[in-house]
Amino acid sequence: MKDISIIIINYNTAKYTLDCINSVIEHTHSNLIYDVIVIDNNSKTEDFNLLKNSIQKKDNIILKRSIINTGFGGGNMYGVQFAKAKYLLFLNNDAMLQNDCLNILYDYMENHPDVGVSTAQNYNEHNEHVISFDHDKGIRKLIFGRSFLENHFPKSHPKRKKQYTEPVSVNFINGAFMFFRSDAFAQIGGFDTNIFLYFEEMDICFRLRKLKLKSVLVPKAKIMHYQGASTGISQTISKEGLLSHIYVTRKNYSYMKYLFIKLYYCSTFLIKPKKWFLLPIALKGAPISNSLKQKQKIKF
Repeated sequence: MKDISIIIINYNTAKYTLDCINSVIEHTHSNLIYDVIVIDNNSKTEDFNLLKNSIQKKDNIILKRSIINTGFGGGNMYGVQFAKAKYLLFLNNDAMLQNDCLNILYDYMENHPDVGVSTAQNYNEHNEHVISFDHDKGIRKLIFGRSFLENHFPKSHPKRKKQYTEPVSVNFINGAFMFFRSDAFAQIGGFDTNIFLYFEEMDICFRLRKLKLKSVLVPKAKIMHYQGASTGISQTISKEGLLSHIYVTRKNYSYMKYLFIKLYYCSTFLIKPKKWFLLPIALKGAPISNSLKQKQKIKF
């Protein structure tokens, strides 16, 4: 069994993926036994061919191609079947290691059995500190906002924009870099593949908490994360985010909480013309049948 299996999803961004793999090789000390499992999530043929022809030919680098785009959770779960390691790192292809993150987090997790998942501190491409975790998007956060919660409930809602020097326990970590204890990941069933994009982190960290396992930012480990390079921003993506949030809320919380959040969205979208395109989704309760996942087609 290896120490760590690193799972990276490629979707029409082969150049980022190649740089990401190189950053792992460059910054990881040779005392760790690891492999890199790259899942191409049904990219365009030319992008996949670039990846296939340029990827380093090493025994510990594996490339697999899916015949359908299964999204973030689905792509990662496809990769898990090829992993046999004590720890699993789900690494965005637009996130580059800046130091020996794997050894830092391996040692941290070995010494903290109450932690189910950890992450590195994120910096953007200009070496500026960026947010690496968030608070659950529930009723209090929607009504009062993050700043209110961070100022009045600092223990449960640590400041996201603060630069920490010591590990901090959080609600959920950034999906760009998720370092899991494999047995904990298996116990909760991994990522929910009903979710195509967004809020996978909130969902999976919530399920870890039910097992009394923490999610922790370990700031000594550092990555550079290109902001928005892997998905971009559009009305379609905004709709998918709303679908995922309401789905995760209904799945993990009470029906009354789900109903309140649905009504909250309906009322706020109604008075914001720029958000009117989201109103029909909120009114219908954001059925997962409207997800981009249902629109994917097989391409051999």
